[in-house]
Amino acid sequence: MNTTQNIGIVFYQNLGKLFYAIAASDKVVRKSEYNSLRKIVKSQWLAVDDLEDEFGADAAFQIEIVFDWLDYTALNAETCFGEFKSFYSDNKSLFTTKIKQLIGDTANSIANAFSGKNKSELIMLGKLQLIFED
Repeated sequence: MNTTQNIGIVFYQNLGKLFYAIAASDKVVRKSEYNSLRKIVKSQWLAVDDLEDEFGADAAFQIEIVFDWLDYTALNAETCFGEFKSFYSDNKSLFTTKIKQLIGDTANSIANAFSGKNKSELIMLGKLQLIFED
């Protein structure tokens, strides 16, 4: 695996952390939030690039894999968000305007998936917007 491929996989893994943080911000990840994420990964994220993981699967599936794993381990949403923020700070060049828009759309879709956005989700979405404005 080359360096570009590795960074791309880590990029998608960090998106999984971010989207998990949005879903878990209210301490409960609901099935509708999972379904929203899976739908957007298939309809939007798979088309972003042709990067594959070491098993030959589209690297964008790392978003779902990490999201599922974090839900299984019930990791703290703030911790996951912090890890994404650090990755973003160290790799801003990966985050084009188009990618930021897709991230925002995905995060909003997850937050809206169950009875609209709640206070915890709104706070997390606001924090995301702030780091993208930096």
